[in-house]
Amino acid sequence: MSEATQIAQPLKGLRVIEFTHMVMGPTCGMVLADLGAEVIKIEPVAGDHSRRLLGAGAGFFPMFNRNKKSIGIDLHTEEGAETARRLAATADVVAENFKPGTMAKYGLDYASLSKVNPRIIYASHKGFLPGPYDHRTALDEVVQMMGGLAYMTGRPGDPLRAGTSVNDIMGGLFGAIAVLGALIQRGITGRGMEVQSALYENNVFLMGQHMLQFAVTGKHPAPMPARDNPWSVYDVFTVKDGEQIFLAAVSDAQWSTFCEALGFEDLKAEPALATNNERVAHRPRLLKAIGERIAHRTAGELAQVMEKAGLPFAPIRKPEDLYDDEHLLATGGLADMRLSDGPRAGETVKTALFPITLEGQRLGVRLSPPRLGEHTTELLGQLGFGPDEMEGMRSRNVVA
Repeated sequence: MSEATQIAQPLKGLRVIEFTHMVMGPTCGMVLADLGAEVIKIEPVAGDHSRRLLGAGAGFFPMFNRNKKSIGIDLHTEEGAETARRLAATADVVAENFKPGTMAKYGLDYASLSKVNPRIIYASHKGFLPGPYDHRTALDEVVQMMGGLAYMTGRPGDPLRAGTSVNDIMGGLFGAIAVLGALIQRGITGRGMEVQSALYENNVFLMGQHMLQFAVTGKHPAPMPARDNPWSVYDVFTVKDGEQIFLAAVSDAQWSTFCEALGFEDLKAEPALATNNERVAHRPRLLKAIGERIAHRTAGELAQVMEKAGLPFAPIRKPEDLYDDEHLLATGGLADMRLSDGPRAGETVKTALFPITLEGQRLGVRLSPPRLGEHTTELLGQLGFGPDEMEGMRSRNVVA
């Protein structure tokens, strides 16, 4: 895609081989790919299982595997494992997210690969960093439950996972950050290293602010729906026709503006509501009063008032609503991408881009999510395999 190819690609020329599936490992590879690296996804000959997921998993593969190449290899055969080792030997970075010990069975662990290529950077994405828990099978929801996030998200007594794969995605981001740091170190020393990222430790990092809240205050942090809110106006209001909108006023200056914009001069003049901490003490009755006063107004009207006054607000949206977001459409935050799998395979849809700019440009989609084995011939050819050898490997189901 011509526009995307003009965007800065700081990792152009870097080769990444990824043995990943689901979300965490693929997210790491996607970040490196978006930044310009050549990322080669090694899949089972039947394909990454996430290609076939339904429901909440249907978006996993197309979201986290753009800008990548695909080759299918059966690692359970010696021929396939050897082919994967030859391919990994050409890499600057190898990324994986399998159970501890899995990659060593195929000679694809850091210890084995670094003997052949001391410059290799090896990114492992696990459920837990090495320690008493590292034998456990982890999922995003598992670590949300044991790491305090589900407790903080749900109502008291009703733990609730966050509404997206936060630990998987951020675990991949932290893995990519570690790779970038290792690349800088390699530029100094000439040697690679192994880096690790883990779901559980990622979740604990997210909980750090609440851990320190307890350390500082001595009080157990309450779940978000029941938290001791530090701001008086910071809530979702139901207005005309059942619409909802989030409104906030988080300082005394904003409170004054809020009252002026909405015509609440009597509330502004009330001595008991003069400061934020005083308003917090009266929060239940204050929110009730505000809710009653704006119940007849539409969410759109309130949004216009808040925006004009420079106050924080937000419409309550569903994921599909973001396809029509005027800001994303105007700024190029969504890009065209061809689907590789599922009932709409071959169709073009919009996808969300990595949320940064380089030289004022968003990082684009150079390659749509690959079809299984779309680049097998190209990559095997680079390793010196001839057409007859490739055909033989396909007939034996060693590659796809």
